[in-house]
Amino acid sequence: MRKLKKSKGLKSWPKRFRRHVSKQRVIYLALLGSILFAALINLAVLFYWYQSQSNQPYRHGVSFSTKQAGDYGLDSEEALKALIDDLGVKQFRLMSYWDLHEPQPGKYNFSSLDRQFEIIEAAEGKISLAIGMRQPRWPECHEPSWATNLNDRELEDAVNSYLKVVVNRYKDSPALESYQLENEFFIVSFGDCKDHRRERLVSEYNLVKQLDPDHPVIVSLSSNFWLPINEPTPDIYGHSVYKRVYDGTYTNAYLEYPMPGWYHGLRAGWIKLLKQRDSIVHELQGEPWGPEATQNLSIEEQDKSMDAERLKGRIGYVKATGMRDVYWWGSEWWYWRYSKFNDQELWDVAKEIFNEQGRN
Repeated sequence: MRKLKKSKGLKSWPKRFRRHVSKQRVIYLALLGSILFAALINLAVLFYWYQSQSNQPYRHGVSFSTKQAGDYGLDSEEALKALIDDLGVKQFRLMSYWDLHEPQPGKYNFSSLDRQFEIIEAAEGKISLAIGMRQPRWPECHEPSWATNLNDRELEDAVNSYLKVVVNRYKDSPALESYQLENEFFIVSFGDCKDHRRERLVSEYNLVKQLDPDHPVIVSLSSNFWLPINEPTPDIYGHSVYKRVYDGTYTNAYLEYPMPGWYHGLRAGWIKLLKQRDSIVHELQGEPWGPEATQNLSIEEQDKSMDAERLKGRIGYVKATGMRDVYWWGSEWWYWRYSKFNDQELWDVAKEIFNEQGRN
C-alpha cells in the first residue's frame, strides 16, 4: 500500500500565493483589531456617560401643544389641568407658536400662553419653552401668513423681533427653566420649512443668550445619527427618541427602529466628552405615528404603533439611554383617549410613568 504524503501546509504552496495569503491574514487581523479597539473605546464612553448621570434624579415631563389639543377637539386648559392634577406632571415643554401670537405684524396676543404659564406657576411646575419659527407639531414651521413671502433677510429680522418679545415676556416667570430653540432645525425632509441656514440658528442662539443669560438654551439634534460638530454649541442638547413609525415613502408599512436604548446613551456620552454638554430626551414617542393624522385613525390603527403595552415598555427603554430629563410626546393623545374613548388603560400607564419618577 502506498503511503500518503504528509501535507507541508502553507510551505507547499507557491511563494506568490503564500505572500497573498499572508497579506490577507494581516488585513483581517488589523480589521479585527480595529473593531475591537473601537468597541472598547465606545464601551468606555458609555460607561463614562452612565457614571456622569448616576447621581442625577429622573425628571419626567411632557410636551403640551394647544394646537394638538385643538385638533383632538379638547379644551386645552382642561387637558393641562388633568395632566397636573391627575397624573402629577410637573415638567412641561410648551410652545410659543408665532402664527398664534403675532397674527399681524407687531400685533400680539399671548392670552393662551399666558394662561398656561399661570396654571403651571400655580402648581409650582417648571417650563421649557419652545421658541423660534420651527416648533413641534405640523407644519413644524409656524410662521404667520404675513411672513410667508418675506425674503431671507426680512424673515430673519421678523423672527428675531418675535424672539425678543417672547423672551422678554417670560424670562422672569418663576416657572421658566429653559428654552428649546428651533425644534430639529436641520431636518429638511419633514415639515413645511424653507429656511435651514445655520447662520440664522447661530444668530438666534446668540440673541437669546444676550436677552436672557440666566436660562439654558437647548438645541435639538436633527437625526438619529452623527454628532454635532458645528455652531451653535448650546447649553444642552435635545434628542428625539422614536421607536415605531409608519413609513409612507418606501414600504407603506410600520417600521421599528433597531437602535437599543444604550445607542442614544452612547451619542450623549460622546457629546459629553467632546462638547462638555449634557443631553436630554426632548421628545420620547408616547403616541401613534400612522399613515394619517392620529385623530383621523381608527383605534385599531392607532394601536399598531402605540398602545398601553408599548407605552409602558418605553419606561425601561428610556432608562437605558442614561438621560434623566425626559419629555414625553403624546400627552394630548393620552387625555383624548381617556376623556373621549374612556381608555383607562393608557391613562393608568401614564400615571405609572410619573409615579415611577417619584421612586427614583
